Amino acid sequence: MKKKLGLMLSTAVLAIGLVACGGGSQSSTTETDPSLDAKVETKTMRAGIGLNDQHPQYKGLLKFKEIVEEKTEGAIKVETYHSGQLGDDRTMIEGLQLGSQEITIPSTAVIANFVPEFAVFDIPFLFPNEEVADAVLGGEVGEGLLDKLAAQNLVGLGYWENGFRDLTNSVRPVATAEDFRGLKIRTMENQLHLEAFRALGANPTPMAFTELFAAMQQKTVDGQENPYSTIYLQKYFEVQEYVSNTHHIYSPWTFLVSKPFFDGLTPEQQEIVTEAAYAAGAYQREMNREAGAEYLANLQEEGMIFTEITPEARQEMVDLVQPVIEKFTDQIGRETVEAVFDAVAEAQK
Repeated sequence: MKKKLGLMLSTAVLAIGLVACGGGSQSSTTETDPSLDAKVETKTMRAGIGLNDQHPQYKGLLKFKEIVEEKTEGAIKVETYHSGQLGDDRTMIEGLQLGSQEITIPSTAVIANFVPEFAVFDIPFLFPNEEVADAVLGGEVGEGLLDKLAAQNLVGLGYWENGFRDLTNSVRPVATAEDFRGLKIRTMENQLHLEAFRALGANPTPMAFTELFAAMQQKTVDGQENPYSTIYLQKYFEVQEYVSNTHHIYSPWTFLVSKPFFDGLTPEQQEIVTEAAYAAGAYQREMNREAGAEYLANLQEEGMIFTEITPEARQEMVDLVQPVIEKFTDQIGRETVEAVFDAVAEAQK
């Protein structure tokens, strides 16, 4: 992020050795280096995500671990947990607030339950492409939203990428808004998502991500919406027949750190963690985008039927959700919504 990147230290500063630092006792162990005859505190960051260990998000997390452990020469250890081992997104965010976990990388849709302004990124059809999303998230508007996390005992160190969300279901191909009608679609626990799908004629059903596969298998829901990477790596093709490139929402992830833990780091360690989150995020986005077309091809090879949404059909969907956007504008914060739309327009010039 621009402000945080401006704070990055020189290479000489980043080449720090082991140092003693303050912080919560729950995440630290004390080791003795015989050669120095001094006690050195090692801090542990427990980093959890909901997706599995094959997903670009987890591979980005491993890159973060590599950078932090190398730059701190082992003064900070990063333990990584995938597949919801530490709980669902909301549970992990609450763990950060309480200091029982140090890192998670949830969708902004979940963060909106803690900071309402983050719901701006759940506005349907907000970003026309990834380049515009990068410009807005990496600019003043995106940075300003990260600053709001401090009041929730969280530190936001930038945005990673989930990607454009697309629809799958086991009932019929979806090519137009009319095709949504009556479909039971799993969504996240997010009111804007729920009402947008209702406006399209679907029957949205919120549930935890970890429960989704079983719900589709048991026909509790007809379908779901996620990026191709998640659809493929979670093997939804085993319980879903149709996929459409609705691209109805571009979904960012936010790299979150527990504020009590982050505040307990030395300034040098804070800079290393901040830089590592940014560098690993750039690595993760590149990997995610390269894999997108491959995952769609894989889904079709597995037997899923792909439907291309025409510009005319997508515009009909955009028109149907406009009343929902207007309804939630004041709830999100009119100033925030207008600032994001202005940033989107500016990025397209």
